[in-house]
Amino acid sequence: DVVVSVHPTMNYIPLFSIRKVAEKFDKEIPFFTVVTDFGSGHCTWFNKDVDRMYLASEPIKAIAQKRGGVPDEKIVMSGLPIRYDFAAQADAMGDRTTDEGKAHQQKIREELNIDPNKKMILVMGGGEGVGSLSSIVNELYAKLRTQGVDATICVVCGRNEQLKGDLETRCWDTVVSQSLNSYASLKSRVVTKLLSAHASRSRRIQAALDRAAAKAAKGRDVAEVPGNVDVIPLGFVKNMAEYMVAADVLVSKAGPGTIAEAAAVGLPIMVTSHLPGQEAGNVDIVLDGGFGDYCEDPETIA
Repeated sequence: DVVVSVHPTMNYIPLFSIRKVAEKFDKEIPFFTVVTDFGSGHCTWFNKDVDRMYLASEPIKAIAQKRGGVPDEKIVMSGLPIRYDFAAQADAMGDRTTDEGKAHQQKIREELNIDPNKKMILVMGGGEGVGSLSSIVNELYAKLRTQGVDATICVVCGRNEQLKGDLETRCWDTVVSQSLNSYASLKSRVVTKLLSAHASRSRRIQAALDRAAAKAAKGRDVAEVPGNVDVIPLGFVKNMAEYMVAADVLVSKAGPGTIAEAAAVGLPIMVTSHLPGQEAGNVDIVLDGGFGDYCEDPETIA
């Protein structure tokens, strides 16, 4: 009855084939494209000959019209399609900053066996659990522990069973010790900087030294009582809406679906990476929307 494309490589040859089939059998077969990117997209998304094109944002609409010449009458501004679970959870929670929203969040945490009295950080790297997840989790744990913050770090490893097993057996005391040692190394570099204050150096080197000094200063700020931090490695999660409701912040790559899901339940997001090209514009959606930030360095993220 209808053909729906949700991938940029499936909008030209499939449409040509469908038109041939429709001509042969004297049958009208509508062809719709649902563009699953927010801020930028590959040019093969935008075939002006499709019957309808469903778009998620004004930047994508501008690209569709400029690159593909898609006419207004074929464009439907629909937002990004996500699972119904997110709409249901958003309705049940309402504004997460209100008493009602916080009560719903605590209820979901209890259902997920997550301590309702701790902050919860949700860390993701896509379905395959890729990216710098391991380093990010290490830095988060060390920072929360040394700053005296009680928290739960839920790590969605996806199908990356090796990462999940590694996190389950990791010695977290060693992680903290290595982190503190790195601070000590930074302090020694700061001393070198001070001793050579009048040396000639490039702006780039000076900027690097200034960053080292800032990091070393942070290393001195260690709480007397360490934080009680739990790390919960998860496999492939099917109830993501519940975990996003339970979280206080999401740390993830710039996948458009993940961004749409987080926005649906009012969850702030720290974007850690993006695929070159089509995901770059998704970072701008987060920054311009004011519901997150972008950083690639694990230590700075923490």
